[in-house]
Amino acid sequence: MTLLRSARFPAVLLLAAAACGLLLANTPAADAAFAVQHVHLGIPGTPFWLDVGEWIADGLLAVFFFVVAVELQFELTAGELRSARRAVLPAIAAAGGVIVPIALYLVVAVPGDAAAGWPVPTATDIAFALGVLAVFGKGLPSGLRVFLLALAILDDIIGIVFIAVLFAHDVQFGMLVVGVVLVAVFGVLSRMLGGRGSRTIAVVMVVVAVAAWAAVLASGVHATIAGVMLGLAIAQRPGLRARHALEPWVNGLILPVFALSAALVAIPSVGGGLSAAFWGILIALPVGKIVGIAGAGWIAQRALRVPAASRLAMGDLVAAGALGGIGFTVSLLLANLAFAATPLVGDEAVLGVLGGSVISLVLAAVVVSWRARHHRRAAA
Repeated sequence: MTLLRSARFPAVLLLAAAACGLLLANTPAADAAFAVQHVHLGIPGTPFWLDVGEWIADGLLAVFFFVVAVELQFELTAGELRSARRAVLPAIAAAGGVIVPIALYLVVAVPGDAAAGWPVPTATDIAFALGVLAVFGKGLPSGLRVFLLALAILDDIIGIVFIAVLFAHDVQFGMLVVGVVLVAVFGVLSRMLGGRGSRTIAVVMVVVAVAAWAAVLASGVHATIAGVMLGLAIAQRPGLRARHALEPWVNGLILPVFALSAALVAIPSVGGGLSAAFWGILIALPVGKIVGIAGAGWIAQRALRVPAASRLAMGDLVAAGALGGIGFTVSLLLANLAFAATPLVGDEAVLGVLGGSVISLVLAAVVVSWRARHHRRAAA
């Protein structure tokens, strides 16, 4: 379990799972893999009747977003983002890391049928970014780590907003209200833990959480939003305990399974000239994130009159930008949602996410290693 709580091993596992999915989809076993992905499981006629791919993207990933939301709640109330002053610099850098990739993507993809993919290159994978930082960043100043963590969390907030606002279809507001009420009940119950009957309350909380997820799914809003709402609603202490308990499962099972499923893309099916979606994402993730984050961070430090001794050097900002270009989990989800109506373009978008993330990963490894050596020499 300790290995699965580390920053390095889960990142390697996630990359290996994505590679396995891509390889599997291009072997003689591909038909069997795709068939398994479309097998329906659950209770027919209810929100619990989904195929395997949907259970992974809508169900398992909701647990991942619950864990992320618990961390977000902690950072907003007791962590690095607890004051507006602390959050301003990474917030401006995060805004640059969203706006510039969108602009680059649209330059490449418009006009055409790929314009819907503009949210895809805006995300940062926290697990991967921190994993690369842990592997190559020995000796980096703590300020850069804090900056990157805040940046990645703010990126997640933006991704969550995109999912909630852009990819809700035929919303059933009655079911959405039911889901919100159940989330509120879940939050109230979490504040009753610690006294008599805590075990019974915990069991009821799990039932309420599953019911809230089903209600949000039935409402037409993407079900991962239920995980976000539950993570923000839970009381902090039981939330952190739940996060600690779920972290190995998220790192060791949920994220690798999602990466494997999302990367099941048959390359021959997207041959014959890749679409603008592929090229837009491939360029926007590594280039857009570096230019956007480093440029906005540099401008923000001067506009906010951050003392010279406390500023991040341009090299450190470039390292943060390269790490920010590792999209993977949330970018893969956004690609699947953005091109749900055009599966072929969606497959190309997934390849763009994988390619752009790998390029960013390599760039980040090089730049972070360089900056770490620089800071070690300076410290010596």
